[in-house]
Amino acid sequence: MLLKVCGATSRDDVALLDAAGVDLIGLWHGVPGGPADLPLDRFAALAGACRTAGADAARPVAEPMLVTFLRDPAAILDAARTADVRWLQLHGYQPPGVVAALKRERPDATVVKVLHVTGDACVERLLLPSYERAGTDVFLFDATSAEGRVGSTGRSLDPDVVLGLAEATGQPFLVAGGISAANRSRYEKVAAHPRFTGVDVDTAARDATGAFRADSVRSIRQHWRAAADTEEVA
Repeated sequence: MLLKVCGATSRDDVALLDAAGVDLIGLWHGVPGGPADLPLDRFAALAGACRTAGADAARPVAEPMLVTFLRDPAAILDAARTADVRWLQLHGYQPPGVVAALKRERPDATVVKVLHVTGDACVERLLLPSYERAGTDVFLFDATSAEGRVGSTGRSLDPDVVLGLAEATGQPFLVAGGISAANRSRYEKVAAHPRFTGVDVDTAARDATGAFRADSVRSIRQHWRAAADTEEVA
């Protein structure tokens, strides 16, 4: 089970998240107005910091992930190549053609397409087959606000809605939207799904000031991983 934490903006963030056992560190680039948006040079520098943060440890190093609203495949590929990033998260309403263009040029990339869910409705649901044919490797189910805010809303998804979307695709999936240590039990059926791949966290990994807290990250990791290990044994 993968644990991704999103929105690192400094080397201290990267070091803290890596030490707390995160698998994927989301770095924002091309997210206009986003509080964690990084210019290309800083994005590349922090991606490099991800690869070296835990290089002397006996565990895998946290992988950097590009999180972007960009729609131009050339701009996405330029950022990925500049930072040497393999995980690409399309967090916005990019069409399937963008996925196809990325996979043509970078077949080794892992393309994660976010599916936006408001209540029990997903606007991209009818496009799922097209996204799969385009080469999407992983889907990420995330909650939008009633006002249309996308990403880091802190809102939780209905587990039954998640399961419905999971059954509508044959690809692995991650779950975002208000994920925390406290609500792990609410997602028992989701976590037991054979294609459940992990969780994406932002708000619950931070304190009231917005700073990442290692104890919060470790608690999320322990609750979700311990339960996943128990289910595998069972």
